[in-house]
Amino acid sequence: MLAIGSDHAGYGLKLEVIKYLDEKGISFTDVGCNGESCDYPDIAKALCEKIVNGECSKGILICGTGIGMSMAANKVHGIRAALCSDYFSAKYTRLHNDANVICLGARTIGPGLALELVDVFLNTEFEGGRHQRRIDIFKKIEEEN
Repeated sequence: MLAIGSDHAGYGLKLEVIKYLDEKGISFTDVGCNGESCDYPDIAKALCEKIVNGECSKGILICGTGIGMSMAANKVHGIRAALCSDYFSAKYTRLHNDANVICLGARTIGPGLALELVDVFLNTEFEGGRHQRRIDIFKKIEEEN
């Protein structure tokens, strides 16, 4: 299961992504918002909790720039959120970093690119191998703090 969430600035792009997910038959849960003014850290926390508790495997967070969502999401232990605005970053954050949340900026990229990034994020598997050692270091840092 996939989780998706946005603040009010990302709401329009979230609707575009939801339409795409529906067309592809991808199951998801929407953690908000519904267009109303809200605080993006609350949305990020709600989405990340679904991943950490195992209800969802990956997430998509959208705000104006994607920066705030990525900062908030990365405060949650077990989350590896990546702000992506190009194909290479979206692909390699999965291949090498095993990112479980992609963050998008509704004011910085258009819907066409956003859908391309979502597609590569959802369809790229973690490469493992030597990259697993780095993920283990992430986990150790979390445990220490």
